[in-house]
Amino acid sequence: MLLAVDTSTAQIGLALYDGTQVLGELSWMSHQHHTTELAPALAGLLAHAAATMDQVSALGVAIGPGSFTALRVGLAFVKGVAVARRLPLVGIWTLDVLATPLPMSRLPLIAVVQAGREKLAAGWYKAGKDGWQAQGEARVVTFKSLADAITSPTIICGELNAEQRQRLGRKRANVILASPAQCVRRPAVLAELAWLRFQAGKVDEPASLAPIYLHTA
Repeated sequence: MLLAVDTSTAQIGLALYDGTQVLGELSWMSHQHHTTELAPALAGLLAHAAATMDQVSALGVAIGPGSFTALRVGLAFVKGVAVARRLPLVGIWTLDVLATPLPMSRLPLIAVVQAGREKLAAGWYKAGKDGWQAQGEARVVTFKSLADAITSPTIICGELNAEQRQRLGRKRANVILASPAQCVRRPAVLAELAWLRFQAGKVDEPASLAPIYLHTA
């Protein structure tokens, strides 16, 4: 069984996955209480799934981009568990967790998360034979620069507040907004991505795995 942990932003997510089914999943918004909420939430998830940490054979964690402090909390928590229990660890890009479950399209996709100080971390994707494929490096942008750069039909998903969704919605000819439900990062998706890498033997060293921070474009 794999435990997935995502603390990339104010949204926190946990999931238990065994390669066949999602045994438990939990997602909530935290108001800068990641450190105090994470361990109790995990205990609750394990209890609801009638599982224990002894059944966990691997760990998956979202490594960013996202909030500096939030990412550090999640990485520190998962690294501690990995070292203490000698479990393999897999790091997954946060934006891949957003892009992966969206229906395939001929249109390009931009996945975004809040990066603080009114900035967004954005990644560009194109549909490939194995799903959405990242195009180039993700970068931090202002909302205005992102909106101005969209000059052809493009799908947008991810963390956008009400004002940002409203402003993007005005560009109806070029912006296809994913629904709010499709914009939530599901920890079960993170678990599936991590499981595939774990099964392929593509694991990370806890000591060297680091969160991804982006510089402003």
